[in-house]
Amino acid sequence: MKKIVIAGGTGFIGKYISKQFRSEGYEVIIISRQPEHTNWDDMDGMVSSLNNAEMLINLAGKSVNCRYNKRNKEEILYSRTRTTNLLGEAILKCKVPPKLWVNSGTATIYRHAEDRPMTETNGEIGKGFSVDVAQSWEKAFFTFDLPNTRQIVFRMAIVLGKEGGVMKPLVNLTKTGLGGKQGKGTQKFSWIHLEDLYSAIKFVKEHTNLSGVFNLSSPNPVTNEALMSTLRKTLHISIGLPASEWLLKIGAVLIGTETELILKSRWVIPENLINGGFKFIYPDLEPAIVQILNK
Repeated sequence: MKKIVIAGGTGFIGKYISKQFRSEGYEVIIISRQPEHTNWDDMDGMVSSLNNAEMLINLAGKSVNCRYNKRNKEEILYSRTRTTNLLGEAILKCKVPPKLWVNSGTATIYRHAEDRPMTETNGEIGKGFSVDVAQSWEKAFFTFDLPNTRQIVFRMAIVLGKEGGVMKPLVNLTKTGLGGKQGKGTQKFSWIHLEDLYSAIKFVKEHTNLSGVFNLSSPNPVTNEALMSTLRKTLHISIGLPASEWLLKIGAVLIGTETELILKSRWVIPENLINGGFKFIYPDLEPAIVQILNK
């Protein structure tokens, strides 16, 4: 049986990917802190898991949906760079290393952009804590020279799916009449449907000529105002009160998060996937939202 290893595979993305690969006949091994899985502190166990694997997918990292205090900042950075370094060290110890290592990254690496889209070739790297984390994460990944393992970073946009992520809080806001634009509403919302994320992983696995950095996002990002309008339309809710930036800042403190997650304009285009011939199942937002909410 072919084997795939998913590190940090206990979140909603990892659970979905695991289920899909298992349905296709793969053995799926999870690396996590949970006792039933291969543990991060067990290097021999990780090496054994990775030996003869078709692919390693690394999704590990503390959620950024928190306040950016000193402790959380340290954990956000450490949880990404340390796990990446551990996986690289384990691969180097493998007799038959994985053929492909897909490491998650983030589209937040690019600057706030309302003037033009960011691609892998012309995107401008931003500034600030989140960007520093994104750069350190990729640096840790590409530090490893692995001649028998292809390496791909997916700079992920916001992942839309039914079982987790941003959909539940956005739907709850909309149902309570607070589903209007957030801030100016002109900030771009780059996103990808969970099914397309899985399809993209399979795509790069099958196309062995591909390596390097890939933006993982729909080719058709929308504004925040269009996102909220689509949610109201799909949920058949006519009223959507807007939220100003100052109100969002107060709300972020109360619920323990940061306004960057809402107010930063992420205008990201998956140029490398498109040029490679990848076809999106959900290139447009409305069909994606309809599918998720009516599933």
